[in-house]
Amino acid sequence: MKIFYDYPNCTTCKRAKNFLKEHSIEFEERNLKDVNLSKKEIKDVLGNRAPKNLFNTSGKTYRDMNLKVTLKNLSFDEAVDLLAKNSSLIKRPVFIDNENKIFLIGFKENEWQILIK
Repeated sequence: MKIFYDYPNCTTCKRAKNFLKEHSIEFEERNLKDVNLSKKEIKDVLGNRAPKNLFNTSGKTYRDMNLKVTLKNLSFDEAVDLLAKNSSLIKRPVFIDNENKIFLIGFKENEWQILIK
């Protein structure tokens, strides 16, 4: 199953969704305001990447929590817990294709080309 996590009003998410539709890529859409990624999904998406790669560093919640300073002191599991509890901290969109082991964070069209076969 392919899952696309987004915020419906996010322009970057809209561009990513249009990319998926233009290339006839089927997916289940989940609104990050309504649903959080599970800890397993977060770990799958991160793979070998550091947790900071999944944080929306330009978001208000990130700034309000002073994560620019405190994130470096969190363990991997603490960062994952924080992301799982507060989806507004997650950089969006997130695309998960477990079957093909493809996990994308944010939208850069050249990176999303991997979805086109």
